[in-house]
Amino acid sequence: MNRPILQSIQVGKPQSYGSEDATDAHDKPWTSGFFKAPVEGKIFAGRANLEGDGQADLKHHGGVDKAVLAYSADHYRYWRRDLDRFDLPFGAFAENLTIAGLDENSVHIGDVYSIGDCVFEVSQPRQPCWKLARRWRMNELVPMVIANGWSGWYLRVLEVGYIEPQMPVTLIERINPDWPISRANRIMNHHRQDLDLTLRLAAVPRLAFSWVKQLNERAEALGALVSAGMA
Repeated sequence: MNRPILQSIQVGKPQSYGSEDATDAHDKPWTSGFFKAPVEGKIFAGRANLEGDGQADLKHHGGVDKAVLAYSADHYRYWRRDLDRFDLPFGAFAENLTIAGLDENSVHIGDVYSIGDCVFEVSQPRQPCWKLARRWRMNELVPMVIANGWSGWYLRVLEVGYIEPQMPVTLIERINPDWPISRANRIMNHHRQDLDLTLRLAAVPRLAFSWVKQLNERAEALGALVSAGMA
């Protein structure tokens, strides 16, 4: 297997788009940091984000558990073909880091990777939201990502420093070999009524707090249904 490489880096600050008098729902006003531009040369990765990057919806995005979004460069040739968008650029899924040689099957919750001066830790899968559909004017795109599991994954920044495109991505620790991103996605999105799997995922070490909270709330609701004889 070829060594994973940081193929591209993208950043972008929140901006407002659309107009009040638009007739197409895609053109109505919205604010997002989804639009990312490629970076050439070195860029600083801090605890909360990359230099020059930001999020509009801080309730659902950003923070130390979701400081940096990574996505597999290997998916792009399939997306370009399936969407008939052969100009689809790296950063199309709002990722900061586009990495060749890694994907949701090979990346695990809690994995620790080094890139340049930095050390990153995988915290959770990315959950695609409506802004992905809005960005590309394709309402079907979010269900497609949920179906194929090509979500990308979030990273904590354990050690800050500088990174740049074409740097190697090196795995330095794996504590959850049974918990790839793909498995976490399947449980979150496709096994919503399975109490045992829900509890197992919630207990995975280093899983982001927001996921643990969401899963425990689901488990509580499922447990109540079981107690009531409804499940």
